[in-house]
Amino acid sequence: MTGPRRLARLDRAGLLFVLLFCNAFGVGAFGPLLPEIGRTQSLPDWQLGFVASAFGFARMAAAMPVGMLVVRRLAAALMAAPLILVLGLLLLVNARSLPVLLVGRFLLGISHTLTMVGGLTAVLLEGGGSVSTRLNLFEFAGMLGILGGLGTVALVPAAWGWKLALALASAPVVLSLLLLPELRRRFPDAPALVRRAAAPSADMPGRRGDRGVVALMFGTAIVFALTWSSASAFVIPIRGTREFGLTRTGISWLLGMAQAIDLAALIPVGRLADRLGHGLILGAASVMLGWRTGLYRVGVDAAIFLGPLVTGLLGRGGESVFLALASAVALALGARLMTRPPG
Repeated sequence: MTGPRRLARLDRAGLLFVLLFCNAFGVGAFGPLLPEIGRTQSLPDWQLGFVASAFGFARMAAAMPVGMLVVRRLAAALMAAPLILVLGLLLLVNARSLPVLLVGRFLLGISHTLTMVGGLTAVLLEGGGSVSTRLNLFEFAGMLGILGGLGTVALVPAAWGWKLALALASAPVVLSLLLLPELRRRFPDAPALVRRAAAPSADMPGRRGDRGVVALMFGTAIVFALTWSSASAFVIPIRGTREFGLTRTGISWLLGMAQAIDLAALIPVGRLADRLGHGLILGAASVMLGWRTGLYRVGVDAAIFLGPLVTGLLGRGGESVFLALASAVALALGARLMTRPPG
């Protein structure tokens, strides 16, 4: 009874952080296991690209429907996330064919979309002067969960196989299941929340002059997501294993480096946004509410879907050119965003 009692003491934001942290373990665990999945299931690169990209495709397809769902049934969306995650994991660890792998991976993407869009919307609905810090704490919890999944996979003996490694790394979802009654009680359905969120907020101005910055940030986020997903979801696991002889542990450490850097930078950036204003640091935050959260996610998740798919289809050589071009565009957009005159 000690565990449930402690969970009951958490505030709404704390529940969201725990939910995302526990659900994200399975997300982090999958990448280092991709080469073993391809080897044991006898999948060529183009089919591995489909398996890797099914997660992003699910997020892209579900972003808008989930965005509309959370403004009406926020608790239901949050409660469905761990249930769908468990179903997807069951399909993956029992998969004997490519279609079952794709469906299992697709369900993991649906679960992650429910957690992220529902959680982000709930944090934004809370309002207050520290919204950027809370948003970054929410992202921090997810990154920490991904890092936990990577670390767990690195520690599981290779002889145990990828299915057992994935199941063990995803075990924290059990804690998410224990949160279901609290989620139902703490997050009522939307009408009262939406009315409160609709009131004007002094710390989220909607100036017309910000639209160009928002559009530029959207474009930058999409291109960065395309580059990141190509490298982390396909190129690093597959080429790292085949061409550099990296084991599951080596791939996990390599992918974990990026997560560790993000974790180190995330909270200071949130505090900076609260001091300098959301229009400067979080221009996109003012439009990330309900269906608008979904609209933002569609673009980013489409890039996450296309990255591993395109690199898998291009094969060796073509993927290098693709990554170089995407990286050049990302750098150009980032430089434009940084050098854009204020106002």
